[in-house]
Formats: sequence, C-alpha cells, structure tokens
Amino acid sequence: MAKISSDKLWELAAAEVQSLENGTADGGGGEEVGERTVFLMGSKTGGKTSILLRCLDRDEPAKPTLALEYTFGRRATGHNTPKDIAHLWELGGGTSLSDLVQIPITPASIRSLSIILVVDLSSPNALWGTMEKLLQAVQAQVEKVASQVRQAEKSRAGPKLQMSVPSTARDLPKDYPDRELISPFPLPLLIIGSKYDLFQALSTDKRKVVCKTLRFLAHYHAASLIFTSIKSESQMSKTKIYFSHLAFNVDTGKTMSCDSSKPLIIPAGSDSLSQIGSPPTTDVDITSLHARNPKDLWKKVYEQIFPPESISEQKEMKDPAKDPQYSEPQIDAMRAQKDQELEQYKKNAAKSWKGLELDT
Repeated sequence: MAKISSDKLWELAAAEVQSLENGTADGGGGEEVGERTVFLMGSKTGGKTSILLRCLDRDEPAKPTLALEYTFGRRATGHNTPKDIAHLWELGGGTSLSDLVQIPITPASIRSLSIILVVDLSSPNALWGTMEKLLQAVQAQVEKVASQVRQAEKSRAGPKLQMSVPSTARDLPKDYPDRELISPFPLPLLIIGSKYDLFQALSTDKRKVVCKTLRFLAHYHAASLIFTSIKSESQMSKTKIYFSHLAFNVDTGKTMSCDSSKPLIIPAGSDSLSQIGSPPTTDVDITSLHARNPKDLWKKVYEQIFPPESISEQKEMKDPAKDPQYSEPQIDAMRAQKDQELEQYKKNAAKSWKGLELDT
C-alpha cells in the first residue's frame, strides 16, 4: 500500500472541510446530516474512556487520556447505504485542560455537535465544581464561535457558515416543562453519572442529595441524565442507547427512572421543577443563603453538604513525557541529555548574575 505524504493528507483534510462547508457532504439540501460530532468531558478518572469504548463495542483496555484524543465510530443505516460517522473527541485531565474545548468546538462542527459530561458519582465533593467549570468553558467557546461567524457574515467572507451555528440560546418546544424558568444549554447535553456501583456505598441521605441535585441541573440545562457503571451490562446497554442517540440519532425510547434507590434515567424534557422539589434541607436556613438565581441556591445548599475540594488538578497532572505508554528510548535519551544541559546552563547563568551583583 502506497504511503501518503503529510502534505497530501492535509490537502485531503482541507478538501473534506470545504465540502462540509459548501453543503456537498449532505447533498446540499435539508437532509439529515450523516456526520455528527460528540465531545466527551468530565471528572478526572471518571471512566470516560471506558464508557466510550463500551459504547463503541471495542474490546480493548482503557488508557489514561492525557489531553485531548480523537476517534470515530460508524453505523450502517441500511443495506448498500453509506454509514453514518460520528467524530468523537475526549478531553482528559478533568477541568485542568478546559482550554482545549476550542479544538472540537468550531464553526465547521458546531451544527452537529453534542456534549457528554461524565461526572464521578463516587466523588460528590468534586462533582459540582467539575460540572460548572467544564460547562462554562464550552458555553464560552460556543459564544466565541457564534461571534466569529457573525463577523464573517458581516464581511461576507463566510456566508455558508450561517446555517452551521445554532443560536447560543437553544430553542425548546413551547410545551417544554418550566420553559420560562430554566436556562437551556446551547448544545444537546447528556450528563452521565459514572461509577454507580461505588456510589451505592454512600448513605441513603447523601445519595438522595446527589440524585436530586443532578436532576435539577439536568432539567435546568434541558439535558438528559443517566447513571451507569461499567460493571453492569444492563446499565451500560441503556447508556449506549443515549450515546447512540447523540452520535447516530438513534431513538432513546421512553424508559424513565426517578427513584433515587435505583440508577436514574431521565430523558430531557421528562422532568419538572415540581417533581424535583426544593433543594435538600440542611442545618443551615435556606432563607439565610444569598443566592442570585435558583441554580446558585442549589449550589450553596449542595456545598453545605459536600464542601468542594481545594486540591489543584493542575498539580496532579502527570508529565506526558514521563508516561511509560509513550516511551521512545532514543528520544527519551536525547531529552535527558538536553535536560542536563539546561540545568547546567541555569547554574552557569546564576553564577554570572551573582558576579554582576558583586561588581555592582
């Protein structure tokens, strides 16, 4: 098989992007898009890679995601018909690498982009902070992309992108529950509560708090919510259905479970504020909490029960150059030599500065 040069690969990639922008990839009409993009992010070591591999039916060990990784999935739509393609991005490092959201969220991808947020149910103290920071990063990037497209339209440089970017205020059906009281996320959003098997070790009261809070957050953002564990085939099969809905537009069905003693399964639009109820009661008087909006009130109550962790994830990040799965003996040896040369240079530079200070 002949090798393709890197320059040729870039030309092919550029041609593919151009075809998407010109509307030739989906026939140029109003037909269903055959390519979708799904962006996974969430808690550090929350099981994102394991969940993704299971949803793709890939029997391979999960490796730590150090930054941002790309893969894809395919699904046949019928006999002798082209396969639907899902472009899949996964962000590693929890919240420490949230700046990388700018790579998968672009004017070319945003029309068919969905978000999957995986939160570790076994670490409730870090749950709210992780969710809040990552969703804010995505929302800011969506607004930035929308602004770029508006500027391009003004300069008449990118008229074909006009239909590629949704409004930053997502439209909902007029009969959507609590439509006037919630703040829909600008992109389709699925929240997955992972490690449900470990979550069951928490006390009943604490599990109820987490369940109720996640129900509120999912409904507030017009998102779907599902709890799962990679150790349960039944739970993973249901999770795969929701994943396939975003990746390949598969119907999720009408299964729903709001019982806090069981894994939650709540499709977007099937819950309501009246069913969820008020924030969980605590020893602190809710009326004494100064909240700007309902979401802020839920946050303050939740953090009274699960104080946020103050450990910096950035400090915990491992150096990819020292990760054994990426070892390259020759390159590593050269890197070690250059590190030694750098240290020696620093020492010599320090001596020179000390000498200047003495002369002064």
